[in-house]
Amino acid sequence: MVQRKRILVAIAILVVLVVAVLGIDQLRRSSGQAELAPGSIPIYLDGKLAGGFAPADLEKLEKVSFTDAEEGKLQEGWLLRDVIGLHVKAGKLEPGSLITVGSGTKSAQLTWAEVEDPANWVMFDLSNKGTLKLVSVLDRLDTRNEWVQNVDHIEIVSP
Repeated sequence: MVQRKRILVAIAILVVLVVAVLGIDQLRRSSGQAELAPGSIPIYLDGKLAGGFAPADLEKLEKVSFTDAEEGKLQEGWLLRDVIGLHVKAGKLEPGSLITVGSGTKSAQLTWAEVEDPANWVMFDLSNKGTLKLVSVLDRLDTRNEWVQNVDHIEIVSP
């Protein structure tokens, strides 16, 4: 009889643990917080994770290119506005919304008006290492020293 009680107690404890784990998982999923796939670059909107993009997501987007003035090399990639559009509707952004594209060591701040203007060519290009770099023809992003290499996050703050 004592052993039977131990087995029932052990089963009850396992059932409680399974229910707790499933309950916590369900709460996380229903909170509306996006989950990122491994290797994805997160996009934050007003401090909350809006989503993230992986290299496979870029294949859906139109490729664009321009020749940089510094070295005359072709920069080919995807417009930042299109990448942001994967997870944030353009209608949520105002011309003065501040967009920060950063890596571990460097960042660049742009307004949505600058990013949205096709003449600025604000875009991601693949670096020689296979990581993303932010390039543009804007004065503050038009040379190799000003580019943001190894991009690892995008933050958008509404005015």
